Amino acid sequence: MVTGFIQNGYFLLLTFATGLFYFCFYLVALSFSLSLSFTVIGIPLVTHVLRTTATFIQFERTQTKIYTDITIASYDKKATTEGSVWTQAKSELTDRHNWVAVYWLMQKLVIGLISLVSAAALYVAPFMLLLTPLLYRYIDMNVIFMRVDTLAKSLIVMAVGAAFALISFKLADRLVKSIGGYTRIMIRQLK
Repeated sequence: MVTGFIQNGYFLLLTFATGLFYFCFYLVALSFSLSLSFTVIGIPLVTHVLRTTATFIQFERTQTKIYTDITIASYDKKATTEGSVWTQAKSELTDRHNWVAVYWLMQKLVIGLISLVSAAALYVAPFMLLLTPLLYRYIDMNVIFMRVDTLAKSLIVMAVGAAFALISFKLADRLVKSIGGYTRIMIRQLK
């Protein structure tokens, strides 16, 4: 049970990291390559950036399987067309699935931010509330408009922290399952 709780915390933080990476990668790479599209290297660069979507979606699928034990059907991208670089570029640029995949992957930033805030609320807050009896003498503490300055008040806050920790086990599991469901919906929409 505790290892699952810790694994859920890893997944929440990894969701934030990957969401931030996808957003920054596609924002910078597409802006740069589209701004260079008037030169010879711009369009092939856009093509290579769009080809990364299949790799990132497979990574999301694997990450979801490892951390949440949600089985998701494999995402098979269509084979690249044969022909010149410009024919391949036209095929990649006009493929609607590439742009939809970029949209879904960039949306992961919002989910990642929610995951980061949730990880702080579900993992750090109960821990700090549990440490209140040890810290109330050294730190001026206020918990929900209550000044914690006696042992009795600190024990009440610790009891609230213990209850919040028990609730956090279930909430973290549900949140991780819903994020795993997002990955499932993403792959289903791309097929």
